[in-house]
Amino acid sequence: MWQPTRKQWRLIWPLAIFVLLAWPSENGSLAVKAVRWLADPRGTLPTLPPPLSMELGDNADAVAEHDAQEQEYYRVVGSSDWARRRMALKELNDPFDAATARQLLVGIAVISALIVWRIGAVT
Repeated sequence: MWQPTRKQWRLIWPLAIFVLLAWPSENGSLAVKAVRWLADPRGTLPTLPPPLSMELGDNADAVAEHDAQEQEYYRVVGSSDWARRRMALKELNDPFDAATARQLLVGIAVISALIVWRIGAVT
């Protein structure tokens, strides 16, 4: 039975961890989810509300609520550089769409498997 050499393990473990952390799910990869959680572990940072929809019409209560949420968001963003960085990290998204990220990760894994196989042939 084939057993990886020490050199091969040095490539296999980091690659497996990288693929595990970078594999995208419906709401972000595990790495992105971890960064979002580290930026706001208690869920206390406000989010920027979406633009008001036209169907609300002249609903003054909805407009006032939207303006209050927006004002709180900009107050926290303007309070310090650290808060601004935390807000940016909380809203972090994966750099590629899920399908492209999966294709890239599978390609990286296949190329790495060929490299591991080649390292085994050399030793």
